[in-house]
Amino acid sequence: MKRLIKKLIPARLWDKYHLFLAYLAGARFGFPSEKMIVIGVTGTNGKTTTCNLVARILEGAGHRVGLTTTANFKIAEREWLNDTKMTMLGRFHLQGLLARMVEAGCKYAVVETSSEGVKQSRHAAINYDVVVFTNLTPEHIESHGGFENYKKAKGKLFAHLTARPHKRFDGAVVKKTAVANLADPHAEYFLGFKADRKFGFMAERPGTKAHGAALPHLERVTAKDVVLSPAGSTFTVAGTKFRLNLPGLFNVENALAAITVGEALGVPLEVMALALDKVKGVPGRMEHIDLGQPFSVLVDYAPEPESFKKLYEVVRMMKPAGRVIHVLGSCGGGRDIARRPILGALAAENADVVIVTNEDPYDDDPLGIIKDVAEGAEQKGKIPGKDLFLILDRGEALAKAVSLAKPGDLVIATGKGAEQAICVARGQKIPWDDRAKLREIIAEWLKA
Repeated sequence: MKRLIKKLIPARLWDKYHLFLAYLAGARFGFPSEKMIVIGVTGTNGKTTTCNLVARILEGAGHRVGLTTTANFKIAEREWLNDTKMTMLGRFHLQGLLARMVEAGCKYAVVETSSEGVKQSRHAAINYDVVVFTNLTPEHIESHGGFENYKKAKGKLFAHLTARPHKRFDGAVVKKTAVANLADPHAEYFLGFKADRKFGFMAERPGTKAHGAALPHLERVTAKDVVLSPAGSTFTVAGTKFRLNLPGLFNVENALAAITVGEALGVPLEVMALALDKVKGVPGRMEHIDLGQPFSVLVDYAPEPESFKKLYEVVRMMKPAGRVIHVLGSCGGGRDIARRPILGALAAENADVVIVTNEDPYDDDPLGIIKDVAEGAEQKGKIPGKDLFLILDRGEALAKAVSLAKPGDLVIATGKGAEQAICVARGQKIPWDDRAKLREIIAEWLKA
């Protein structure tokens, strides 16, 4: 019915409807974003981790913080998993959550802000003070009607930054601040929007080019002496050493984004280093499942090609003694159909055994999605029944991976992370958690 209504109503009217709802929701809850300093994080990858790291830094500085991301929610001391299957909540739910943050005495709110959310004006009644761009790679292309539209949707958040009035906290005006990853070729676009302060961050690595570094009045935050390991990373910023318990160069960039936000908000580097050192992980992001089994199990959200590549950079650093067994799927609902065989091909190139299963089919044929992914794996030489398996039931697919695992092997499950449901036809949601299911399967395996 919703799709039919969308077809009947002109796009302009639909956009105005979304905008009206956004301000109605803001008014309903008394525009809570006016009573906090709000940090918005957008980009293709790294948003959830960056948001969590920003929150930990601000808490380390002694502040009460609210957080809303794909993986989790937080209101001061209380934290819980996101069970809505939405990166950015609907307007009324989001404004209601912000209002609860205000009631709990939060000074800061960290809001993961998606292009889909911006497209539906969920950001419109939020007065942001700091906006962050992590990176940009092709995703949600069908939904946005092309990569440029996708980029522009994220750009609207940066344009929105100075469209709302400045706030005053503790007797001082809060400066509107834009932050961008200079290692990304689109950084200059995002830093081109108006802001009181502009920051660029970057990890200093051989051959890495800084984009937009010559922009006037740009303040730079640079990580030097970067050392990567399977357990995490170390690096220095302005002479202060940081230790990060999250592996991969991409997590160094996520940490740098958070450090830059802290710098813009006046948090000392030493305080930030202590806060980040205490972070042991983010739900469903490179999360290890360890019940004492003789093989490794890793759960990661990784839904698209670029995140697959970054995941496998870490896997190569881990140097597993045995085989890599990868359980994956791809999303339905008209989401990036073209990437399905690409995901299969990437898994086939990097894993010894590929198991393709259900992820979030929505109203699409789940078996059709699985076959699309498997086609990419077959093109890279995987043979069905030998090192390629198509298993519709996700629980059975995870159990198959565990049953195949031998001492020293690495089992990877991607696409769900800490998500709490599988979305199927007619808007139905099946309760689900890859991590919980794997613990259940491994526990049974250990008993056998």
